Amino acid sequence: MSEVLVQISTTVIEGRLKDIAALTNSALSSGLTAKDVLDKGLMPGMDVVGAEFKKGKKFVPEVLLSARTMQTSLDILKPMLAEAGEKMTGKAIIGTVKGDLHDIGKNLVGMMLEGSGFEVVDLGKDVSPEKFVEAVKKEKPDIVAMSALLTTTMRSMGHTVTALKEAGLRDGVKIMIGGAPVTSDFAKQIGADAYAANAPAAAEIAKKFVSAN
Repeated sequence: MSEVLVQISTTVIEGRLKDIAALTNSALSSGLTAKDVLDKGLMPGMDVVGAEFKKGKKFVPEVLLSARTMQTSLDILKPMLAEAGEKMTGKAIIGTVKGDLHDIGKNLVGMMLEGSGFEVVDLGKDVSPEKFVEAVKKEKPDIVAMSALLTTTMRSMGHTVTALKEAGLRDGVKIMIGGAPVTSDFAKQIGADAYAANAPAAAEIAKKFVSAN
Protein backbone atom coordinates (compact mmCIF):
# COMPACT_ATOMS: atom_id res chain seq x y z
CA MET A 1 0.00 0.00 0.00
CA SER A 2 1.09 3.56 -0.72
CA GLU A 3 3.08 5.12 2.13
CA VAL A 4 0.82 8.19 2.25
CA LEU A 5 -2.28 5.99 2.76
CA VAL A 6 -0.57 4.28 5.71
CA GLN A 7 0.22 7.74 7.11
CA ILE A 8 -3.43 8.80 6.68
CA SER A 9 -4.63 5.70 8.56
CA THR A 10 -2.12 6.32 11.36
CA THR A 11 -3.08 9.99 11.57
CA VAL A 12 -6.76 9.05 11.96
CA ILE A 13 -5.95 6.41 14.61
CA GLU A 14 -3.85 8.91 16.57
CA GLY A 15 -6.33 11.77 16.04
CA ARG A 16 -3.71 14.16 14.64
CA LEU A 17 -6.18 16.74 13.41
CA LYS A 18 -3.59 19.31 12.32
CA ASP A 19 -1.80 16.87 9.96
CA ILE A 20 -4.68 15.31 8.04
CA ALA A 21 -5.49 18.03 5.47
CA ALA A 22 -1.89 18.19 4.20
CA LEU A 23 -1.69 14.38 3.99
CA THR A 24 -5.01 14.18 2.15
CA ASN A 25 -3.89 16.79 -0.39
CA SER A 26 -0.53 15.07 -0.74
CA ALA A 27 -2.29 11.75 -1.50
CA LEU A 28 -4.47 13.40 -4.14
CA SER A 29 -1.57 15.23 -5.77
CA SER A 30 0.37 11.94 -5.96
CA GLY A 31 -2.36 10.59 -8.28
CA LEU A 32 -4.50 8.68 -5.79
CA THR A 33 -8.27 9.12 -6.17
CA ALA A 34 -10.62 10.39 -3.47
CA LYS A 35 -12.06 6.86 -3.28
CA ASP A 36 -8.54 5.43 -2.70
CA VAL A 37 -8.06 7.82 0.22
CA LEU A 38 -11.46 6.92 1.69
CA ASP A 39 -11.30 3.14 1.17
CA LYS A 40 -7.61 2.53 1.81
CA GLY A 41 -6.70 5.34 4.22
CA LEU A 42 -9.60 6.66 6.28
CA MET A 43 -11.76 3.55 6.58
CA PRO A 44 -8.97 1.19 7.75
CA GLY A 45 -7.95 3.84 10.30
CA MET A 46 -11.49 4.14 11.69
CA ASP A 47 -11.81 0.34 11.77
CA VAL A 48 -8.82 0.24 14.12
CA VAL A 49 -10.31 3.04 16.26
CA GLY A 50 -13.61 1.14 16.51
CA ALA A 51 -11.84 -2.10 17.46
CA GLU A 52 -9.71 -0.36 20.12
CA PHE A 53 -12.77 1.36 21.56
CA LYS A 54 -14.54 -1.99 21.83
CA LYS A 55 -11.54 -3.46 23.71
CA GLY A 56 -11.49 -0.48 26.09
CA LYS A 57 -8.15 0.76 24.74
CA LYS A 58 -9.67 4.02 23.47
CA PHE A 59 -12.29 6.23 25.10
CA VAL A 60 -15.01 8.56 23.75
CA PRO A 61 -12.84 11.75 23.65
CA GLU A 62 -10.18 9.89 21.61
CA VAL A 63 -12.78 8.38 19.27
CA LEU A 64 -14.26 11.86 18.80
CA LEU A 65 -10.84 13.27 17.94
CA SER A 66 -10.20 10.48 15.42
CA ALA A 67 -13.65 11.03 13.91
CA ARG A 68 -13.00 14.77 13.58
CA THR A 69 -9.65 14.04 11.94
CA MET A 70 -11.36 11.76 9.45
CA GLN A 71 -14.12 14.36 8.90
CA THR A 72 -11.54 17.02 7.96
CA SER A 73 -10.21 14.71 5.25
CA LEU A 74 -13.74 13.82 4.11
CA ASP A 75 -14.59 17.53 3.70
CA ILE A 76 -11.81 17.69 1.08
CA LEU A 77 -12.82 14.39 -0.57
CA LYS A 78 -16.64 14.76 -0.72
CA PRO A 79 -16.84 17.10 -3.75
CA MET A 80 -14.45 14.83 -5.66
CA LEU A 81 -16.36 11.67 -4.70
CA ALA A 82 -19.60 13.31 -5.88
CA GLU A 83 -17.99 14.53 -9.11
CA ALA A 84 -16.64 11.06 -9.88
CA GLY A 85 -20.09 9.58 -9.18
CA GLU A 86 -18.54 7.12 -6.73
CA LYS A 87 -20.98 4.62 -5.25
CA MET A 88 -21.05 4.91 -1.48
CA THR A 89 -21.47 1.97 0.94
CA GLY A 90 -25.08 3.02 1.54
CA LYS A 91 -27.22 5.93 2.70
CA ALA A 92 -28.27 6.65 6.28
CA ILE A 93 -30.64 9.18 7.80
CA ILE A 94 -29.76 10.09 11.38
CA GLY A 95 -31.45 12.27 13.98
CA THR A 96 -32.09 12.81 17.68
CA VAL A 97 -35.80 12.23 18.31
CA LYS A 98 -38.52 14.76 19.13
CA GLY A 99 -38.14 16.52 22.47
CA ASP A 100 -34.44 15.64 22.81
CA LEU A 101 -31.74 18.25 22.24
CA HIS A 102 -28.67 16.05 22.82
CA ASP A 103 -26.52 15.55 19.76
CA ILE A 104 -22.92 14.64 20.65
CA GLY A 105 -23.56 10.89 20.34
CA LYS A 106 -25.63 11.35 17.21
CA ASN A 107 -22.90 13.50 15.62
CA LEU A 108 -20.29 10.87 16.45
CA VAL A 109 -22.45 8.14 14.86
CA GLY A 110 -22.76 10.33 11.75
CA MET A 111 -18.99 10.75 11.52
CA MET A 112 -18.38 7.03 12.05
CA LEU A 113 -20.90 6.18 9.33
CA GLU A 114 -19.26 8.63 6.92
CA GLY A 115 -15.91 7.07 7.76
CA SER A 116 -17.42 3.71 6.77
CA GLY A 117 -18.35 5.09 3.36
CA PHE A 118 -21.99 5.98 3.98
CA GLU A 119 -23.72 9.04 2.62
CA VAL A 120 -25.24 10.58 5.77
CA VAL A 121 -28.28 12.85 5.93
CA ASP A 122 -28.31 14.44 9.40
CA LEU A 123 -31.75 15.74 10.38
CA GLY A 124 -30.36 17.29 13.58
CA LYS A 125 -32.07 17.16 16.97
CA ASP A 126 -35.70 17.35 18.17
CA VAL A 127 -36.78 15.49 15.00
CA SER A 128 -40.48 14.59 14.82
CA PRO A 129 -41.75 11.25 13.46
CA GLU A 130 -43.25 13.22 10.54
CA LYS A 131 -39.87 14.70 9.67
CA PHE A 132 -38.27 11.22 9.64
CA VAL A 133 -41.08 10.02 7.34
CA GLU A 134 -40.60 12.98 4.95
CA ALA A 135 -36.84 12.38 4.86
CA VAL A 136 -37.25 8.66 4.12
CA LYS A 137 -39.65 9.46 1.26
CA LYS A 138 -37.25 12.01 -0.18
CA GLU A 139 -33.85 10.39 0.42
CA LYS A 140 -34.71 6.66 0.07
CA PRO A 141 -32.05 5.60 2.60
CA ASP A 142 -30.94 2.10 3.54
CA ILE A 143 -30.84 2.95 7.24
CA VAL A 144 -32.66 5.21 9.70
CA ALA A 145 -30.66 5.77 12.91
CA MET A 146 -32.36 7.43 15.89
CA SER A 147 -30.83 8.68 19.12
CA ALA A 148 -32.40 9.53 22.51
CA LEU A 149 -30.62 10.56 25.68
CA LEU A 150 -33.67 10.89 27.92
CA THR A 151 -36.07 8.19 29.10
CA THR A 152 -38.91 10.64 28.42
CA THR A 153 -38.01 10.99 24.74
CA MET A 154 -37.43 7.28 24.03
CA ARG A 155 -41.17 6.91 23.32
CA SER A 156 -40.72 9.09 20.25
CA MET A 157 -38.62 6.29 18.73
CA GLY A 158 -41.62 3.97 18.90
CA HIS A 159 -43.85 6.68 17.42
CA THR A 160 -41.39 7.08 14.53
CA VAL A 161 -41.38 3.33 13.78
CA THR A 162 -45.19 3.41 13.79
CA ALA A 163 -45.25 6.47 11.52
CA LEU A 164 -42.93 4.73 9.03
CA LYS A 165 -45.20 1.65 9.08
CA GLU A 166 -48.30 3.77 8.50
CA ALA A 167 -46.59 5.51 5.58
CA GLY A 168 -45.74 2.13 4.03
CA LEU A 169 -42.02 2.83 4.33
CA ARG A 170 -40.99 0.55 7.21
CA ASP A 171 -40.01 -2.49 5.15
CA GLY A 172 -37.69 -0.48 2.91
CA VAL A 173 -35.30 0.59 5.69
CA LYS A 174 -33.34 -0.86 8.58
CA ILE A 175 -33.97 1.03 11.82
CA MET A 176 -31.17 1.40 14.39
CA ILE A 177 -31.54 3.09 17.77
CA GLY A 178 -29.13 4.14 20.50
CA GLY A 179 -28.49 6.48 23.42
CA ALA A 180 -27.79 6.20 27.15
CA PRO A 181 -31.20 4.91 28.36
CA VAL A 182 -31.86 2.75 25.27
CA THR A 183 -31.53 -1.06 25.38
CA SER A 184 -31.73 -3.98 22.97
CA ASP A 185 -34.96 -5.04 24.71
CA PHE A 186 -36.46 -1.64 23.99
CA ALA A 187 -35.39 -1.96 20.34
CA LYS A 188 -37.29 -5.26 20.10
CA GLN A 189 -40.28 -3.78 21.92
CA ILE A 190 -40.74 -0.95 19.39
CA GLY A 191 -39.90 -3.06 16.34
CA ALA A 192 -36.49 -1.56 15.51
CA ASP A 193 -33.96 -3.77 13.72
CA ALA A 194 -30.98 -3.11 15.99
CA TYR A 195 -29.65 -1.38 19.08
CA ALA A 196 -26.13 0.04 19.02
CA ALA A 197 -24.37 0.65 22.34
CA ASN A 198 -21.94 3.19 20.86
CA ALA A 199 -20.87 4.88 17.62
CA PRO A 200 -18.31 2.28 16.42
CA ALA A 201 -20.92 -0.45 17.02
CA ALA A 202 -23.48 1.57 15.03
CA ALA A 203 -21.11 1.79 12.05
CA GLU A 204 -20.39 -1.94 12.26
CA ILE A 205 -24.10 -2.87 12.36
CA ALA A 206 -24.88 -0.50 9.48
CA LYS A 207 -22.17 -2.12 7.31
CA LYS A 208 -23.60 -5.58 8.07
CA PHE A 209 -27.10 -4.41 7.11
CA VAL A 210 -26.07 -3.10 3.70
CA SER A 211 -23.77 -6.04 2.90
CA ALA A 212 -26.66 -8.42 3.64
CA ASN A 213 -28.85 -6.73 1.01
